[in-house]
Amino acid sequence: MGRRPAVVAHRGASEVSPEHTLAAYRRAVEAGADGLECDIRLTADGHLVCVHDRRIDRTSNGRGVLSTMSLEELDSFDWGSWKNPWAELDDEAELPDSDMTKVLTLEKLLATVYDAGRPLELAIETKHPTRYAGLVERRLIEMLDRFGWAHPKVGSESPVRVMSFSWLSLRRMRVLAPGLRTVLLMDRVPLRFRDGSLPTGVSYAGPSLDIVTAHPEYVDRAHKHGHQVHVWTVNTEQDVRHCRDIGVDALISDRPELALEVLAEDPADAPSAQPEQRKTLKDRLRARR
Repeated sequence: MGRRPAVVAHRGASEVSPEHTLAAYRRAVEAGADGLECDIRLTADGHLVCVHDRRIDRTSNGRGVLSTMSLEELDSFDWGSWKNPWAELDDEAELPDSDMTKVLTLEKLLATVYDAGRPLELAIETKHPTRYAGLVERRLIEMLDRFGWAHPKVGSESPVRVMSFSWLSLRRMRVLAPGLRTVLLMDRVPLRFRDGSLPTGVSYAGPSLDIVTAHPEYVDRAHKHGHQVHVWTVNTEQDVRHCRDIGVDALISDRPELALEVLAEDPADAPSAQPEQRKTLKDRLRARR
C-alpha cells in the first residue's frame, strides 16, 4: 500500500464553516489537513481576496460584481451568516466573530499558512474569465514574493501551487514564475490529453471526481507521464475510499475531517467502494438528463 492521498481542504472546512473565511481555514488546519484550497479574485483597487463567485450575492449579505468593488466595500459586508441564518435563535450555536464574517484577503491566508507551525500546502485557483485578465497572475506573484514563495531555490519547492481551468492562466504563471507547480483543472479531459499527458509546463492533473469515477484508469495514465492527480471535490466516505483505491495523489474536500478519518482506517477492513461508485455515477448521469 502506497502513501495515502493528501487531504486538501476545499475553501477551508467549508462543510461546517462558511467557505473562504479564516474560521474555515483554521478549522481545517486544526483537523490536520495536509493543505488548503482557495479561489482568488481581484478587487477594483487591486487586492486579491478569497471568493469563488463573480458576484458576492451567494456568500455575503451584499449584492453586485466583486471586481467593481473596493476591499473597503467588501469588508463592510457579512460573509458568514448565510451559512447558519438561524444561529441567533440557537443557544448552542457558535457566536460569529470577525474570523467568520469578514472577507478574507489572500495575504491573510498566506500568513496563516506561514504561521501554521507545520508543513502546510496551499492550492490557489485563479478564476477566469475576469475583466482584469493577466493582472490577477501578476498580483499573485507579487504577493507570493512577499513570503518568498514565488521563486523557490533550486532543490526546494514552494508550498504553493496554482490551479486553473484556464490554460492561458497557467501559461502566464509558467512565464512569471517557472518554479511554481501548476494544476490544470478539468471537468472533462480534452481528447489529446486522455493518454494522461498534459500541456507543456503543467505539473499536475486536476480532474473532477466524475472523471475518475467513470475512468479510474486515467490515474495510471497520468502517473505514467509523471504527473500527480489531484481530484475535486471528494465529500463522501465511498468517494474517499475510491480515490484512495485508484491511487490519486491528493483529494480536495469540503469535509477534511471526514476524509482524514476514512484514510486512517485499514483498507483491508473497509467496504469496497467500487459497487457504490458505479451506482453513484449512474445516478449522476440520470440526474443530468
